[in-house]
Amino acid sequence: MLIAARNEAENLPALLQDLQQQALPLTHFEVLVVDDHSADATAAVVRQWAAQVAYPLRLISLTELSGHLTGKKVAIQAALAAARAPWVVCTDADCRVPPGWLAAHAALATEAAVQLVSGPVLLTGRGWLAELQGVELAGLVGVGAAGIGQGRPTMCNGANLGYRKTAFAAVGGFAGNEHVASGDDEFLLHKIQAAYPAGIRFLSEPTAIVRTAAQPTLRALLQQRVRWASKWRHYQQPAPRRLAVLVLLANLALFSGLLLSFFQPQLRLWTLAAWALKLGADGWFLLPVLGLFGRRRWLAWLPLLQLAYAPYALLTGLLGLRGGYVWKGREVEK
Repeated sequence: MLIAARNEAENLPALLQDLQQQALPLTHFEVLVVDDHSADATAAVVRQWAAQVAYPLRLISLTELSGHLTGKKVAIQAALAAARAPWVVCTDADCRVPPGWLAAHAALATEAAVQLVSGPVLLTGRGWLAELQGVELAGLVGVGAAGIGQGRPTMCNGANLGYRKTAFAAVGGFAGNEHVASGDDEFLLHKIQAAYPAGIRFLSEPTAIVRTAAQPTLRALLQQRVRWASKWRHYQQPAPRRLAVLVLLANLALFSGLLLSFFQPQLRLWTLAAWALKLGADGWFLLPVLGLFGRRRWLAWLPLLQLAYAPYALLTGLLGLRGGYVWKGREVEK
């Protein structure tokens, strides 16, 4: 199991404790934490926990291995080079995992045809901002699962991802997109799907749900979403590009129709019908995903999310095209 960590001394203990509670026998997996030039006590925390947990826990320091090289992709490649198991599972240092998480991944890893497994990620937190983020991410999880089910995967989440080391090597790992700071998950998904069209699976099990905290402020949320959006223009596969454009145009059309209806009353009925159709379709699509998460009450946020989504998506998309952003105290250029 691989964890890339930068300045995560505060978050790592909870995750490392979760791994101590795994249903999978503790001798059946090892945990590699890669310290990405942290300025806090991340390395010390890992060493402390390595002395007290029952599973093998190893620290890898990018400072010692790679000198000036930084970033999650470099960290993952360093961990893969040191990993002894043929199958790796990735999550983030600020995540929480349930006891059945690794066992759920291991069950699919035994299938010879399976090369990559994507799992669900749930956002946690209190208040309107956290729940709106939760609904948005649930939609992305649903789209990712549907694409995998159709044999046309478009997205996944590196906080809950597993794959064969041989598949990673066969597609050249991150070669071709190593210059893009984000996308350690989706670029790899697209490459493995192209090489192994029938080798992608989605884990739709409650025992496989990884939880992570929603962004606490609008500023932090925008920084995260800009980081996500910055990879869109680097997609090599047409399906993810078409999907991103379609979603943006559909939401812009709804928002524009709403604005125009204030000046042209004859459009109001058509606008109302379009909004009702979109909200009904979104609710129908999200219901099983939110059911998996035990968050069906979040459906009540759909109208507000729909209203805000067009300017929000346009802003993050444009900022993502610009490319530069700050993440974990590090300035990332496009």
